[in-house]
Amino acid sequence: MLILKSSASNGRPSLNDIHIVNLSYVSDVQIKEDVSSPLQPFPSINFQRLNTRLRNQVEDKRRLVAALAAGVSPGGQQLFLTISKTISDVRWHGSNIVVFNSVTIAPPYKLENIKGDVGSKAFIHIKKIVEKYLKDQVVDPATTKNGLSASYV
Repeated sequence: MLILKSSASNGRPSLNDIHIVNLSYVSDVQIKEDVSSPLQPFPSINFQRLNTRLRNQVEDKRRLVAALAAGVSPGGQQLFLTISKTISDVRWHGSNIVVFNSVTIAPPYKLENIKGDVGSKAFIHIKKIVEKYLKDQVVDPATTKNGLSASYV
């Protein structure tokens, strides 16, 4: 493994970016510039935190793939992703979004398309999420390709 430390990409002087490269996948290395300042001791890495970040990123990508593979409208994909950011128990059943196995949102994914026990906490919570999503779409309908927000593209 090769560990590279550089100035933080966000510009904060108190932070650094750390890149870990698996050298078994590297065929050639070139040194572009030698370090002119004295080397500082390498800080300890919190591997538990790093593994948590990795798992979260993998789960985000799985949700994105599930949304894209469902073959539904970009609006439906985006609503699915919006719900899945806060609720992990969300899945596709055909073109329907199913949350907590008790609330179903059918195309065209509007408030009147939400089905389930109207008095349940799950239904009320999902309804609030859909209301906010629809309100945000009216206020700022700017989207990127495939109708997905920039955070998923």
